[in-house]
Amino acid sequence: MLMTVVILKSLIELSLMFIVGRFLLGLLAGAKRHTNVFWQMLDVAAKPCLWVTRKVSPRQVLDQHIPLATASWLLMAWVLVVKLKIDLCLELGAQACQ
Repeated sequence: MLMTVVILKSLIELSLMFIVGRFLLGLLAGAKRHTNVFWQMLDVAAKPCLWVTRKVSPRQVLDQHIPLATASWLLMAWVLVVKLKIDLCLELGAQACQ
């Protein structure tokens, strides 16, 4: 169970890094970000989470707000997974979480 929580936490962190990196590189690249190879790679890596957010969110949510909504629910999921990991570590003992 602990290994599953650790893997899930890592995937959430990786997805958050893709979203934040995409945002920061988009700020630096400006209007030509769609021709930037690195922005395109981050965009492809972030697409699964963005797609899930678009499917779950109502149609009134604008497409430009989807990355922020994605980062928000990923951050909430990360907090919950960290809490679960802490609870498991307290239950199993400190040696299991080294």
